[in-house]
Amino acid sequence: MAREREGNLRSLSPAAEGVDFYSNDYLGFAREDPAVYQEGSKRRGSGGSRLISGNHPLYDSLEQRLCTVHRSEAALVFNSGYDANIGLLSAVPQRTDYVFYDQSVHASIRDGLALGRARTFSFAHNSLQGLEERVGKVLPDGVPRGAEAYVVTESVFSMEGDSPDLKALAAYCAGRGFRLLVDEAHAAGIIGPKGEGVIAESGLEGAVFARIVTFGKALGRHGAAILCRPDLREYLVNFSRSLIYTTALPPDTLEGILQAYDTLTGAGGDERRARLRSNIACFREKAADFGLAGGFHQGGAAIQTFRVGDTARAGELGRKINAAGFLVKPILYPTVPRGMECLRICLHSFNTDDEIQGVLSILSREYQPGADE
Repeated sequence: MAREREGNLRSLSPAAEGVDFYSNDYLGFAREDPAVYQEGSKRRGSGGSRLISGNHPLYDSLEQRLCTVHRSEAALVFNSGYDANIGLLSAVPQRTDYVFYDQSVHASIRDGLALGRARTFSFAHNSLQGLEERVGKVLPDGVPRGAEAYVVTESVFSMEGDSPDLKALAAYCAGRGFRLLVDEAHAAGIIGPKGEGVIAESGLEGAVFARIVTFGKALGRHGAAILCRPDLREYLVNFSRSLIYTTALPPDTLEGILQAYDTLTGAGGDERRARLRSNIACFREKAADFGLAGGFHQGGAAIQTFRVGDTARAGELGRKINAAGFLVKPILYPTVPRGMECLRICLHSFNTDDEIQGVLSILSREYQPGADE
């Protein structure tokens, strides 16, 4: 590598001990200060980016834990899922490369691609045939020499709660020599015996170029990580701008993520996942009892989306349900295309049968198909 030859290869080193003349902790708030903090760990802030002062030893502990739980060769923690996606997709695909992405991918994926230099093409949601047709039109003679092709999708989609056929998608990419990238934000912690995600549960770790897991959904914390090979991790440390040029997560946050993984992989995590699965089944059963099943996407995840198809009606329906004490979010254009406006209901392990009954009862009473047509 040219940077290694030139002596400017970046690497993550533990935060040094000594008199601090390198961090951005100008007022000392990141340090232990009884006047500001009453209790807790020695350092409350990181003081700078991971490449300067912020690479606390807890980062190494967390990244090793991520490799174990999600069965990955390497892991690199970012400050958020948004940072991870823009950092990966703006840095890795090059000007000569091609990226094919599911048309329903998250905004962070779209923004990462927009920041990058590769040529990008969407394909029909969760449609392997749609991908094949798009690839056939864009690359009728195959990938040009010296170029790479990437396919980007999610294991559980944030709006619909549905999933692609990842085994078929991985087989297609392997057959064509494409690199598969999968965002597991809404699967990590939920899917799999220990919440390892769809990719690890399906045994597809070796078939995926990179995975993104986040800590702000099922783990109830903050941050994210890219799971990948060691060589890709090193590349990202050197070229991913959202990692290089941002203040690192503070030790308290890293401790919190590690504690969440302790619970996730123990008996407590097993119990919560079982309760969540039970609540999803209860929700689908009661939705059918109320005659609402046809309005919901058929995804079996914790995200249950009810199609309304009109901004004003979706907004009004959301307000009526909220007024009854149930916090449901209407999803409106431009977050979704016009005509796809919906209500997004997120289920949890702590929801009760009565609460599920209640929210569906209000939805059934207030929703009148075609009332404005």
